[in-house]
Amino acid sequence: MSRYRLYEGGDPLAPPVDLGEALDAIGQDVMAGYTPEHAMREFLRRGGSDQAGLDELARRVAERRRDILQRNDLDGTMREVRELLDKAVLAERGQLARDITMDDGDRQFREMMLDNLPSSTASAVSELASYDWQSTEAREAYEQIKDLLGRELLDQRFAGMKQALEGATDEDRAAVAAMLSDLNDLLEKHAAGTDTDEDFREFMDKHGDFFPEDPQNIDELLDSLAQRAAAAQRMLNSMTEEQRQELMELSQQAFGSPQLMDQLARMDANLQALRPGEDWSGSESFEGDQGMGLGDGTGALQDLAQLDALADQLAQSHHGARLDDVDLDALAQQLGPDAAVAARTLQELERALRDSGYLKRGSDGELRLSPKAMRQLGKALLRDVADRMSGRSGARETRTTGLAGEPSGATRRWEFGDTEPWDVPRTITNAVLRDGGSPVRLQIDDVEVVETEARTQAAVALLVDTSFSMAMDGRWVPMKRTALALHQLVRSRFRGDDLQLIAFGRHAQVMEIEELTALDARWAKGTNLHHALLLANRFFRKHPNAQPVLLVVTDGEPTAHLEPDGEVWFSYPPHPLTIAHSVRELDAAARLGAQVTFFRLGEDPGLARFIDSMARRVDGRMVSPELDDLGAAVVGSYLGSRGPASYREQFGDFYGGRGFWV
Repeated sequence: MSRYRLYEGGDPLAPPVDLGEALDAIGQDVMAGYTPEHAMREFLRRGGSDQAGLDELARRVAERRRDILQRNDLDGTMREVRELLDKAVLAERGQLARDITMDDGDRQFREMMLDNLPSSTASAVSELASYDWQSTEAREAYEQIKDLLGRELLDQRFAGMKQALEGATDEDRAAVAAMLSDLNDLLEKHAAGTDTDEDFREFMDKHGDFFPEDPQNIDELLDSLAQRAAAAQRMLNSMTEEQRQELMELSQQAFGSPQLMDQLARMDANLQALRPGEDWSGSESFEGDQGMGLGDGTGALQDLAQLDALADQLAQSHHGARLDDVDLDALAQQLGPDAAVAARTLQELERALRDSGYLKRGSDGELRLSPKAMRQLGKALLRDVADRMSGRSGARETRTTGLAGEPSGATRRWEFGDTEPWDVPRTITNAVLRDGGSPVRLQIDDVEVVETEARTQAAVALLVDTSFSMAMDGRWVPMKRTALALHQLVRSRFRGDDLQLIAFGRHAQVMEIEELTALDARWAKGTNLHHALLLANRFFRKHPNAQPVLLVVTDGEPTAHLEPDGEVWFSYPPHPLTIAHSVRELDAAARLGAQVTFFRLGEDPGLARFIDSMARRVDGRMVSPELDDLGAAVVGSYLGSRGPASYREQFGDFYGGRGFWV
């Protein structure tokens, strides 16, 4: 049998969640030192450009909670009772004044009784319980008080009872009393462990109309009743001592039958014993002036409890928290369907990030960016670099796998802006296979072009400064972005080249791109360029047939070098011996034929003079880019080393316009 219900998934034609923005944001945070797990959580908190995050939903939850407390108070029932009491007394006074047949002594006695009613509403109602009303209107108003109190007390425990029992007959009230008696019997049997499924079914067959939520077993019934009863108790706790006292006195007048309160008290005791984990002792401070009845007040306390649970779910603060923990139905009930749709989208985004292969769990159980994620992030960074390098409208990223233009033997589909020659046989074959007719009719999708590759192989050593000043001056993330963009370019477009990443602080070490990307800021002092150059020269010697390319990103002069025994020697200001060791290894790189480019970060004139002299010594170059342009400068230098004449002709405005070259 098929079942249908209201669709709750938002726009059914909406595209699937876009991981691009999420992955880019996560990658930036990882490069800034966050773990992938923390970075993912932070993105889910912030949300995307067109997607509300957890913080926004939590703000709306807090705002809704604050609105309930600031708008309402718990005196609504007492006010309504007072209005009915005043109406009854006023009508009775009018009747006494109009009734000329009444004995004067009796009239005076009644008027004196009305004049001397207690100021307490509850006491006044109790004192008038045995009063013989002369006015029909007054008697009806007073009976409405007893009816209202009964309906409100039931509405506290069974939502909707106030409206359902409006205008109720004695038969209706008897049905309520029977239901409460049977319910307490069932609860007490369940507490003793002697109830059966048949007991529950018999109870529901007899009294199911009182439970529109349609519980399917005794536990569901208990949960629903206990949550409401606990909220009623919290409402009582939230009242002033005077309000509580008046309510207890008035409760005895409910339906004119004290037995109702006895049954409700019995039910509350049973529920508290069966569900002690509910919050039976909490309270709230209502500050508004919009009075709520007992039922509405209990509903408000339930809303507040639900909002507190949602706030905890959205906080995702406990170990192992997942967005699947968020109650979407409760969120829709409290904030509307748009909030539930936003939360569902975040759930799908979290699942997609975990299941798409972008995040992988290491042997230590921690999440890490996978190679797939690194490639995706590298592509985004490379696109940003290409945009910065283009410097003009309509320019695009080069599509050749090399710059010398030698055919690689492979072909690919033509794209707008391609200048490579057509592969005519492949193009004609595509047209024939597509159409099969004669004459052959070409379409743009049929066209394939010849891929090209570079003639020479390069061995590229990217040396990145990881001293404490790089982190202190905000250069840590741009350095990582640069390394990742260059790594992506070499791996995707210049696959014949070899790239080695060398990080140097107090000492130097070769790193994989995943290591460098996840590297935390290092606060140890020392810039050991000597050690980094030693590792770079070792790398160049392993590739004797490749063109050596040395790229050095730094913001400080060398302040450390390796001693013959392998120990690090540090001195600030830079010691002449440290400078000598660094210069010696730089000369060794030059003898190996390395094309050298220094990228100087910062405006220190002394650093500028030192790096300029180092670059001139080996016929290299110095580039002093802004941080935002570091990636473009490094990638541009690498591409220039692959084919400087053609590259500078293609990107001449990039160099000339920025004035990078010194």
